[in-house]
Amino acid sequence: MSSAALVAKIEQDSAAERAAGGPGTAVLALSLRDFRNYTALQLQLTGAPVVLTGANGAGKTNILEALSFLSPGRGLRRAKLSEVTRHDGGTRWAVHAEIAAFVGAISVGTGLAEPAGEDEGGERRVVRLNGEAAPSANGLSEYLDVVWLTPQMDRLFVEGVSTRRRFMDRLVYGLDGGHARQVAAYERAMRERNRLLKAGIGKTAGADPVWLDALESQMAEHGIAVAAARRDGLARIEAAMALAAGPFPAARLNAQGGVEAWLAEMPALAAEERFRRLLAERRGYDREAGAAAEGPHRSDMAVWHAGKGQAAEQCSTGEQKALLIAITLANARLIRARRQAAPLMLLDEVSAHLDARRREALYDELLVLGGQVWLTGTDESLFAGLAGRAQFFGVADGVVTPPLVH
Repeated sequence: MSSAALVAKIEQDSAAERAAGGPGTAVLALSLRDFRNYTALQLQLTGAPVVLTGANGAGKTNILEALSFLSPGRGLRRAKLSEVTRHDGGTRWAVHAEIAAFVGAISVGTGLAEPAGEDEGGERRVVRLNGEAAPSANGLSEYLDVVWLTPQMDRLFVEGVSTRRRFMDRLVYGLDGGHARQVAAYERAMRERNRLLKAGIGKTAGADPVWLDALESQMAEHGIAVAAARRDGLARIEAAMALAAGPFPAARLNAQGGVEAWLAEMPALAAEERFRRLLAERRGYDREAGAAAEGPHRSDMAVWHAGKGQAAEQCSTGEQKALLIAITLANARLIRARRQAAPLMLLDEVSAHLDARRREALYDELLVLGGQVWLTGTDESLFAGLAGRAQFFGVADGVVTPPLVH
């Protein structure tokens, strides 16, 4: 899709969003059991923003982490599932939430399962939707959207490729309902192919078993779908930022990798066939390397400061933070346009390093979006701009006090 067509699509989506005026995603009740430093926690909430203030180590981020498990994956800390369980005598952690979502009212429960299976290195996360067991956490993206920013993400542009790739996929989850399943299907096929290659299957020339062919066909099909969704999602986010006004800089975004380059040159079916042939040709190399040398599992997300024409990793720390916020806000606006309900937003310590102008602009943008946002900080005065418009809670040593009056 051309840049002009993308801009037109964003404007159309924005108009539909304003006309719909629907409510955003909101957690109305939250319960935790044996989660980090919480033996038990129960909160009753409105759809308004939530501000959690308290000293470092009090348990503010733990609540945001619990909410992040309402989406696919391992949560905002990417911790091993067993590490989330309360250390001093906890059994298995559990999170339950009553949510107003774009599909209506839903009940979501998740937690650490009884030891079984091979997922997560022997750990499994169970998910229940409206009381019924769900096949996996990947399906959660079809019911609600959760986006987050944490202080650890401030180094996104200068750290490893895998961190940016995960961030890119999380951006796309809210824009393409099937993306999480495509990523999971690609990774399953890739793991099985790696296992067969390691076992020596297909090592003899001319004697390649049909199941290697089948796995490589699956990798090609799902891998091209993953790469195409990333390209489209980043292009839409870039177009949305170009339309935005305010103190946060626009960014140029690009999914970088061999597969993505093919999609820029040829139709998806041709790229799929090229990927399939490459996998078949490089079985010996991949066997020695222990992994496929090419594919969307090696792609990166490149980011530039649009106004300065400078790579994000070369920008100042403050500029990198502002770029992250701009990308996240654009993603949230697109999710709202698509779902006609803003996502649940988790912003950990996001206000601490913003000047007053950008802080107030951020709060204004969040309120216009309309979804429930959870913010944390040690200094309550940083949230003065939300007085009367948010629920304020104090957090100390794993205890959450009733809403403070503002």
